[in-house]
Amino acid sequence: MSKGATANAPMTVEPVGATALAPRRPDWREILDVLATRCSCRDFDGSPIDRSVLAEIVRDGTEAPSSCNQQQWHFIVIDDPALKLRAHEISGGNHHFAECSALIYLCFQKGWTHGNFSVVQSVAGAAYHMMLSAHLRGFSAIWNAGIGDKVALAEMMGVPPTFEIQGALAIGRPRPSAPPMKAPRRPFTEVHSWNRFDRPAVTRYPVKLADEYPFFRIRNDDNPFALWDPRQWSWGQIGDFRGYSVWAKSPLAGVYVSRRQGAATKVELDLLPDLQTGARVVEVMPWGGTYSVELRRRLNPKVELHLAELSPHNLTFIVERFRQEQLPVDRLHTELMPQGVLPHADASVDAVVLPQVLEHMPDPQRMLDEVRRVLKPGGHVVASIRNLDSDYGRHWHDVESRAQIPNQGPFQPLPAATVQGWLAERFIAEREIGIGREVSSDATMLDGSDILAGRLYAARYRRG
Repeated sequence: MSKGATANAPMTVEPVGATALAPRRPDWREILDVLATRCSCRDFDGSPIDRSVLAEIVRDGTEAPSSCNQQQWHFIVIDDPALKLRAHEISGGNHHFAECSALIYLCFQKGWTHGNFSVVQSVAGAAYHMMLSAHLRGFSAIWNAGIGDKVALAEMMGVPPTFEIQGALAIGRPRPSAPPMKAPRRPFTEVHSWNRFDRPAVTRYPVKLADEYPFFRIRNDDNPFALWDPRQWSWGQIGDFRGYSVWAKSPLAGVYVSRRQGAATKVELDLLPDLQTGARVVEVMPWGGTYSVELRRRLNPKVELHLAELSPHNLTFIVERFRQEQLPVDRLHTELMPQGVLPHADASVDAVVLPQVLEHMPDPQRMLDEVRRVLKPGGHVVASIRNLDSDYGRHWHDVESRAQIPNQGPFQPLPAATVQGWLAERFIAEREIGIGREVSSDATMLDGSDILAGRLYAARYRRG
């Protein structure tokens, strides 16, 4: 004990490595603003990044916090072109896996505080730290959870069964043509509150009523609480769900073409009527651009194409997709349809296209009334639906509907005969077909008595 000290006097302990609170950086706002410009990239130029730089990026990630400081993470950097191509194949078609400079697979050792996900949180923190490091160095990146068969990946990389592969970062230089689009952020007022939970009802999605919702009872392929019936969702909730999910909304040309629908889109579009210069066509609730660009290609170049959506975010992606596909946008009109009301005057539209969207609506018959209202006499509606009375419908009931709600929002396949009746009550039939006997991919066109048995029912009707 030093001279003058007493046994009861408190000891002063200086913080390790510091003598006082560090002053705030004067450029803190500038730094944060730069970090906020980070956006995901799926269009890399394939050029290599020096291994020393990649190593520095990974090392930066290890400065992130780790649960109990155990650092039970491991990061595998894949820069071999053959392995990147194999990773692309295993992922099921993530083209950017083959085109990026490097993939960083995010792994952790199983068994450490699984219940609180602290080891998962630790790896996630490190991954984001790497993304910021890459961003500040002038590179682009994207965080991927959809990496494909983890058994095949473990075999490819020699990952032992005691480690989990959580995801992968793709890092590289963007192509000059890569769209610099950041997915929309929710308004800050929606995602925070003080002292109690408070969140707008439109951002809280319906679920089946239950006394509790145990986290480990819910899986992607088995969610007993998922409410697929859109009639139990509001238009606002459906729009919110669709508007923030980037499902099938990449603005890149030629990507996110549905593997399930495939050639079926071409068969549906064959139902379009002959539309002349100046005609007005409305596509309702477009599918992120994939269908819209094919529709635009089928139409007379001087036809006015209107896209009616529930969320402005979808429309932003679609317009960029048109530019990436080198399609003109001078005759493309983007419009909102709040509460499912089409923003068009009575008898002002030549054709309305409803591509597999009636089954996503809280009130599909009301939408058909809206379509009839806006169509000119002699105008056409081209509609398609996933058919409940088909092999696909039975698969949906037995398998698909047990899973979580897909990123395109809640839906229920509709009986083809029911939709045929709805259309016949309002319009005059011109042509009806079924599409596909198989659960998926099959685009065989069905006529005659088989039109109500196909995976899809599609039809062109005319307003009398």
